[in-house]
Amino acid sequence: FYTDWAWTSFVVFSISQSTMLVVGAIYYMLFTGVPGTATYYATIMTIYTWVAKGAWFALGYPYDFIVTPVWLPSAMLLDLVYWVTRGNKHAAIIIGGTLVGLSLPIFNMINLLLVKDPLEMVFKYPRPTLPPYMTPIEPQVGKFYNSPVALGSGAGAVLCVP
Repeated sequence: FYTDWAWTSFVVFSISQSTMLVVGAIYYMLFTGVPGTATYYATIMTIYTWVAKGAWFALGYPYDFIVTPVWLPSAMLLDLVYWVTRGNKHAAIIIGGTLVGLSLPIFNMINLLLVKDPLEMVFKYPRPTLPPYMTPIEPQVGKFYNSPVALGSGAGAVLCVP
């Protein structure tokens, strides 16, 4: 999470990452029968995030600028469910997926609440803006509202209904 977009990224992240963790791990477990896969995925993602956190810190941003998400407890729950249900894929998907979907946001909420002062991070260390060639062009809404072509096509669409 970037702390300047903490709550937005929290919602998006909770949905996408819990889905990714469950789908990837269940898919792999069903085809290999190896429990422990979700914990393996979570460990790799955690290491990648720590590397990114270190890179931002090396660029001069504060330690709290990136918050490392907490995947491991939820992944261990998923692996535990798979082990307890003796590889029953439907139970693993339903029960394990529900536990991950409920626990991952809670762990990450606690993690975000530990950031000292998110508002200070937002205003003191804003993220770099996009370069001009990547800046989105605003749509030209309403520019042609009184053009004869637009009026004719609009009238035609209304009048020529079969």
